[in-house]
Amino acid sequence: MSISITVNGEAKTTETGQSVWSFLEGLQLDPKKVAVERNLEIVSKSLFRDVTIEEGDQLEIVHFIGGG
Repeated sequence: MSISITVNGEAKTTETGQSVWSFLEGLQLDPKKVAVERNLEIVSKSLFRDVTIEEGDQLEIVHFIGGG
């Protein structure tokens, strides 16, 4: 079963019960190199595997880019 969420302002669907970690991997993002805000609250990297994405969640994902 799939659920509807918003990611960086875009409507998306994902599987019910999916963790933040597995969702990021599904987007081909390295969970160690991004920051995630869920419903206006920062999700600690240590909780990415434990936090489950739910219907209607709003995620903001920020990539870290090196340079100088």
